[in-house]
Amino acid sequence: MQRLTGKICLVTGGARGIGRAIAARFRQEGGEVVVTDLEEASGTATAAEIGARFIRLDVAREEDWLQLAEAIPVADVVVNNAGITGFETGPIAHDPEHASLDDWQAVHRVNLDGTFLGCRYAIRAMKARGRGSIINVSSRSGLVGIPAAAAYASSKAAIRNHTKTVALYCAQQGWAIRCNSLHPAAILTPIWEPMLGEGPDREARMAALVADTPLKRFGTPEEVAAVAAMLASDEAAYMTGAEINLDGGLLAGSAASPG
Repeated sequence: MQRLTGKICLVTGGARGIGRAIAARFRQEGGEVVVTDLEEASGTATAAEIGARFIRLDVAREEDWLQLAEAIPVADVVVNNAGITGFETGPIAHDPEHASLDDWQAVHRVNLDGTFLGCRYAIRAMKARGRGSIINVSSRSGLVGIPAAAAYASSKAAIRNHTKTVALYCAQQGWAIRCNSLHPAAILTPIWEPMLGEGPDREARMAALVADTPLKRFGTPEEVAAVAAMLASDEAAYMTGAEINLDGGLLAGSAASPG
């Protein structure tokens, strides 16, 4: 299908994982894709492989977004996907009692401030045409409490709420600029690799991590990308302020399955 032909589509954090899968799917759908990321080498390689343009972007820096607006002044689709967990440099305290303010703020700068700046950029890049699609990648962690990852959960919950605020604001202005959020749970991306390892017990570790998921498996980045493509397309013209869970049924009920 070519549902995004002629649409300028920008994806943050597009060098790998979910962002890469979304960028690749948008290209398959005919979109003119701009991949942004902090990692220049992998971002450039991804863009070259899928036939996109790469621009280095630190989503937490307002200056970077202003420069991006000069380079890409008009956009039809913006996916605010870039984010961090806070554990990128190793295990540190991220529970409500022991987390440091610096670590708390570092996660929010990327996840929440980055999404705020991305939405602001998107509105300004779309309002001249009066239409567009903003897709914010939240998380299942934005819908439930995560004691060991308080900053991540808080930032993703705020993204969920800001998505609705942006949707209502754009509708009030009379624009057909839609804003929706995606809430993936256990999606098999490189972020899981340190926990899974390459040893003989990898499959057992994977099974244990999704034991409470009704579908009993990880999701794939391509499955998230398929939903993003639908939200980006004109087929979703009546969807705004919505949230879509991609969690294998995890939030459908309790972890206890009926006999």
